[in-house]
This record gives sequence, structure tokens and C-alpha cells, in this order.
Amino acid sequence: MDILLMPLMAMGLAFIVAPFLALVPTIIFIFIYKRSKCWPVLLAAILWGIYAIYETGMYLRILCTGECNIRIDLLIIYPLLIFVSLFAVVFVIKWKKRDEA
Repeated sequence: MDILLMPLMAMGLAFIVAPFLALVPTIIFIFIYKRSKCWPVLLAAILWGIYAIYETGMYLRILCTGECNIRIDLLIIYPLLIFVSLFAVVFVIKWKKRDEA
């Protein structure tokens, strides 16, 4: 069970403290999308960008004016981001293999 929670905990440690780091996957997926034109990659870039804005709002206490120590929303957001990101990567790998053939 700990193995499944590790990526979520790592994401929490990184993105809650420094929400601007969520722009890194956004930029990477935008760069990959420009080359591949695969819609899942664009979806991943958009979702990561929205998350970066959302987490910055939480960090600056714009979206959360009270005590935000318990972030139940992240139990949905992080798995969604991981799933969409992995889906985009698999899509790009298939696109690359098809392009090489």
C-alpha cells in the first residue's frame, strides 16, 4: 500500500510547497504536443496548467481563506494528473513507434 501512496506524497511535498513546479510538466507536455499533435498530450498540458493555477491560488490563500491543512481535493487531483500523464506518455510512445515504421 505504501508503494501506491509514495507518488502522491512526493507530489504533495513538491507542489504544495512550490506550486510553480507544476509548470514544468505543463511546459514539457506543450513541447511534446507541438511535435506529436497527439490530443492526450494536449489534455495533459492543459490539466497540468490548470492545476498550477489552482495550486498557486491555494498557496496564496486566494482559493482557501481558512485552514487548508487537510486537502481532500488532492486525493482526486493527483491520481487524475498521474493517470492523464501516463496515458499521454503511452500515446506518444505508440505515435513514435507508428511514425518510425
